[in-house]
Amino acid sequence: MSVIWHVRCRPDTSPEDYRHVLDLLAGFTPQVQPLPPLAVLAQVRGSLRLFGVDGGELAARFRVQALVQTGIDTHIGVADTWATAATASARVGRSGVLHLPDHRAVEHFLSPLPIRALHGIGPAQAAQLQRYGLHTVGALAAMDETVVCRILGGKAGRTLRARARGIDPRAVAVRKMPESTTESFAFDRDVYDPVLVRAALLDLAVTLGDRIRSRGQIARGLTLAVRLAGGGTAERTQRLPQPSAHTEDLRTGTLRLLDAMAFQRARIRRLTLTAEDLSPADDGPGTQLSLDDAREARLRLEPVIDKLNARYGHRVAGPAAAYRKAS
Repeated sequence: MSVIWHVRCRPDTSPEDYRHVLDLLAGFTPQVQPLPPLAVLAQVRGSLRLFGVDGGELAARFRVQALVQTGIDTHIGVADTWATAATASARVGRSGVLHLPDHRAVEHFLSPLPIRALHGIGPAQAAQLQRYGLHTVGALAAMDETVVCRILGGKAGRTLRARARGIDPRAVAVRKMPESTTESFAFDRDVYDPVLVRAALLDLAVTLGDRIRSRGQIARGLTLAVRLAGGGTAERTQRLPQPSAHTEDLRTGTLRLLDAMAFQRARIRRLTLTAEDLSPADDGPGTQLSLDDAREARLRLEPVIDKLNARYGHRVAGPAAAYRKAS
């Protein structure tokens, strides 16, 4: 049976601290899958005999080492599947580790949870299930698969019902950490004004665009993490249609991520945007004419703005909308 850790870092963890977590984790197991910017998966079944403890105790050792050696706080869910471990890592309590050693423990843990707590379920999907009276993970697990598929669609219905039953066939995919860069903006109060939120996101996109262009890089993906009032978090990732370092493309991708989260009057405290899977600009496709006059004008202006900022200081010039922030 697999023994999988889902390690969740605090929302204020920096990219450098996140890499420290990955380096420390490599001393416990070589089977590590980064889930930037704040999580990581690890398959530790092969390490248990070496250390002579079970998955939960080994996770506790790792957590203590991370605190002592780097000062980084982590929450760790331990289970036999990815989805269950990720659900557990969000509900570890004061100990920081939640170990679900067998199917009985998994069922006992998952069954009473609110439907929104299931890893991988989106707000719209949870709301749809609740409209049909499915308010807990246990209710979803007990419902006939055909009915769930009619509510959510075939693939999503089968996948989420299986996860509600503690079933997730995905394995830990060992890979290196893709190069990325992250920028955050914290409001000084909880904000639900969409104008202020979008202005802050544009500011983040501008900052990341300036940074990766100055490094001669392009990004292939974006991740947006949103810290909500009360301590909850939401996160979504998407690939860009084509690798880019243009502020225009980063802005468009970022706002699509926000729209996909479908917040309704949500109070937001902190925004974190990560440009992921960075590579040299020469590795990307050549510039293509978009036939969009406004876009082409902005792209022509971009090198001029970069030169002004490089000569006179960061953000001397930039989009006016990015300067509208909460006070």
